[in-house]
Amino acid sequence: MIKKFFLSFFGSMAAIWLTFLLIVLLAVAGVAVSVASLGSGLKSVATAEVKKGSVIVLDLTGYINERKTSPSISDAIQGEFEEGLNLSEAISAIYRAAHDARISGIYATCGGVSGGVASLQDLQEALKYFKSQPDKWVLAYGDNYGQGDYYAVSAAEEIWLNPIGAIDIHGLSATTMFYTGLLDKLGVKMQILRVGTFKSAVEPYFLKEMSPASRMQQESFMGALWDSMKSDIAKNRGVEPSTINAWADNFTFTMPAETMKEMGLATNLGYRHEAEAQVAKLAGKDKFNDVNTLTIGEYAAAFDPTDFSYLPEVATPKKKDKTIAVLYAVGEISDQGKEGIIGDEMVAEIQELAENSDDLAGLILRVNSPGGSAFASEQIWEALQQFKTKTDLPFYVSMGDVAASGGYYISCGADVIYAQPTTITGSIGIFGMIPEIHGLLENHLGVTTSTVQTNRNGNFPSLFNPMTAEQTAKMQAYIERGYDLFTKRCAEGRNMSQDSIKAIAEGRVWAGSQALTNGLVDRMGTLRDAIYGMAADLDLKSYRVEEYPKTESKWWEALLSLNELEMDADVIKELKAEEALRYLKELSKAPRVQCRMEQIVIE
Repeated sequence: MIKKFFLSFFGSMAAIWLTFLLIVLLAVAGVAVSVASLGSGLKSVATAEVKKGSVIVLDLTGYINERKTSPSISDAIQGEFEEGLNLSEAISAIYRAAHDARISGIYATCGGVSGGVASLQDLQEALKYFKSQPDKWVLAYGDNYGQGDYYAVSAAEEIWLNPIGAIDIHGLSATTMFYTGLLDKLGVKMQILRVGTFKSAVEPYFLKEMSPASRMQQESFMGALWDSMKSDIAKNRGVEPSTINAWADNFTFTMPAETMKEMGLATNLGYRHEAEAQVAKLAGKDKFNDVNTLTIGEYAAAFDPTDFSYLPEVATPKKKDKTIAVLYAVGEISDQGKEGIIGDEMVAEIQELAENSDDLAGLILRVNSPGGSAFASEQIWEALQQFKTKTDLPFYVSMGDVAASGGYYISCGADVIYAQPTTITGSIGIFGMIPEIHGLLENHLGVTTSTVQTNRNGNFPSLFNPMTAEQTAKMQAYIERGYDLFTKRCAEGRNMSQDSIKAIAEGRVWAGSQALTNGLVDRMGTLRDAIYGMAADLDLKSYRVEEYPKTESKWWEALLSLNELEMDADVIKELKAEEALRYLKELSKAPRVQCRMEQIVIE
C-alpha cells in the first residue's frame, strides 16, 4: 500500500511539474500563436486561407453538440475529451458558404454521427439550402452509413458508398428498462408521487412494463418524428415516403452495395480515393491533394460570426446596430452543480442581459433540455419575465432536439416559440420519488436502525422507513400544487385557459409538429429561422448576433494540441474515482420535486 501511495503521489507530482513546464514554454514562445499551430502537422484555424474553388470537408463523426464546449482538466489530461460537431458553427458556416463564390462545394465524410433527430434535420436542411444555390454541389462518402449519417446527407447530389459498405435505414425505436424486479429482490421500494397520466419518467421504478398511456404517447410522437424524417429523405432522394418505409422494413444494411445502388440509396460505388478523385474533378483540380480543403472550424474562423451580411436580405452591420442575443440553455436543469443548466447561474446571466440591454434588439433562448429541478425552472421562468418587463424587448425561444418538462417550463413565457417538426417537447408534469431501503438493510445486510426524533416528521425524508399516510398526502398535495403552478405558467404564456393546457399536459410528450397543432409552439424552424424571424418582425435591415453565456478558452486548452501526457495508471484511477464521488454528492442533493422528462434514447 505504501509503495502504491508513493507511486501515485510521484506520478501526480510528475504530471503537475510537466504541465507547469509546458505552461512556461508556452509563455516564452508566445501564447498568441494559435492553438492548432502548436501541434505538429496541424493547420492553424486562424490562418486558414479561403481560396477560389475551396471545398469544405464536413466530418460527420461523433456526437453533435449545440455549441463549442470546453473540456474539464481531468478529461483533457486523460485524453477523453471529444469535441464533436459544433451544430451552431456548422449550420452558420454552411449557410455562409452557400453565398461565398470561393466555396465550390461540400465533401461530407460519414463515420457514424450521433445526435438528436432535430439536429440531424437542421444539418440536412442546411445542406439542401447550400446545394440549391448556383454552382454549388454536395458529395457524401461513407464506408458505412448509419441512419443519422444518411438523413443528414440525403440531399447530396452524389452519395458514394464503399463497394463492400452498407447503408442502414431501419426506422425509429426506443427501449425502456424497468428496475422494479431488481428493486424487489434488493428490498428497495420507490415511493412515487406524480401528477400526469403520461408522466412516465417514474414508471421504471414501480412497473415491470410500459403502461398503456406511455406506450400510446411514445408511438404517437415517434410516429410523427419518423413521418418527418422519411418525408425529408423521400423528397431529397426523389422517391415516395412509402419507399423509405420499404427500405426500413427490408434490412438494407444486409444487402449488397450494388443492390443499394439499384434501389437508389446510393448514387455511386467506390473507395474513398475514388470519391475524392470525383471531389477534385468537381473542384476543377487534377488531384484531391491539389484541392484547398477547409474544415468547418477553419472556415468559420475566417469570419465575424456576428456579421450576417452574406445573406441577400441582410445589410452589412454597423457599429450602431442592435444585437440579437442568443442565450443557450442546454442540459438538465439543476439548483446547483457544474454541468447543464444551473438555476442561479442562468438567472444571473438573464439579469445581466436585462441590465445591459441598451444595445439589444431582443433575446432568443435556445433550449435543448429534458428539464430537471422544478424550483430552478421556476426561477429561470421568473427571470425571463423580468427581462421582458424591464426591457420591453421581444423574447423568443428556439427549441432544439428536446425542450420538455422543465425545458418547456422555461420556454412557455416567450412571445414566439420556434421548434423543428422533430423536436421533442411538452411533458408538462411533475413528480417526486423517495427511495426506502429498510428491506435491503435488514433482509439482505442484517442491518437494523433506531430513530429518535422530537417531532413526528423530524426524520423526513427517511431512507429507512416508509412514508406515513399523512406524509404521503402532504407530499402529493405539494406535487399537485407544483403541477397547478406549471400549467398556470403555460396558460399565461400561451394565452390559453388553464383547462386547455391541462387537456394537452398530463406529462404527455409531443413531437414539434404535433405541438404546433395543439398550440404549444408557434412556428416551425431552426435557430437560424428564429433569428431571421425576430429580425423580420422588428424590421431590422442589419443587426448583430451575440451568443451567451460566453465561452472563454481556459489557459490549459493550448496543451490539448500537444502530445498526450502519459500518467501513472493509479493517478488516472484516482481522477475517475474523484469524478464518481462528485457525481454521487450532486445526486444526493437533487431536488425532491422534479420537472423532468424521462430519458428516451431514440435509435
